[in-house]
Amino acid sequence: MNDANTPFVLQARDSRGVVTLTLNRPTSFNALSEAMLGALEQALGEIAADDTIRAVVIAAAGKAFCAGHDLKEMRAAPSLGYYRQLFERCGAMMLSIQKLPVPVIARVHGIATAAGCQLVAVCDLAVASSEARFAVSGVNVGLFCATPSVTLSRNLGRKEAFEMLVTGDFISAQEAREKGLVNRVAAPEELDSAVETLVASIVAKPRQALALGKALFYRQLETGIEAALADASQTMACNMMDESALEGVQAFIEKRPPDWKR
Repeated sequence: MNDANTPFVLQARDSRGVVTLTLNRPTSFNALSEAMLGALEQALGEIAADDTIRAVVIAAAGKAFCAGHDLKEMRAAPSLGYYRQLFERCGAMMLSIQKLPVPVIARVHGIATAAGCQLVAVCDLAVASSEARFAVSGVNVGLFCATPSVTLSRNLGRKEAFEMLVTGDFISAQEAREKGLVNRVAAPEELDSAVETLVASIVAKPRQALALGKALFYRQLETGIEAALADASQTMACNMMDESALEGVQAFIEKRPPDWKR
């Protein structure tokens, strides 16, 4: 447990506008208690309202990234209404990550299980320590990881995702990369450097272009190809009228670096 003076989510921001949110229940393997969900909801809401933020990194304190829901808390007062409210709340928090106008990177060390694995899957990008392990292990206690299956099946191939869901078995960081759950794997001592490589590339690009692109990327995944192409065409046209794109194209023509404001 955290005491009253210890925040469940630590926040840090650098001079570039990169925010790091650190899950901070290390003695509970950063399980997503209701208090932890509340802290994440608040932090993500503040980020969504701040147009000076360029990227978000979700990290964790202690030995684990996130062990999923707090099973002791879930078992304390069982009722259908409570469980519906809990899983809907968690799903809304996860969806808010996808809705942020900036890229979100999961920095994963240790284990990421059940809703913790879902958290990795819902982030736009993920960098894992070579010692990280991933599982959707609810089935081992009789609980099929239904909500994690939504994002997991949008990251992995169907059969690969289903195998994880019905066996509850762990996969290694390298397997997670091969299956599409994470982008990069680094030695533990090089994890921060690998995250920074992605962050630096992101903040070098215009924020508006990334915001338009991220929103379109997720919209088109859920539509048929004709609607997706129509949406993409409109998005590109709007993007082209943005100052950053006009400047970028002109700089390319003039063979000089673009002078982007942000």
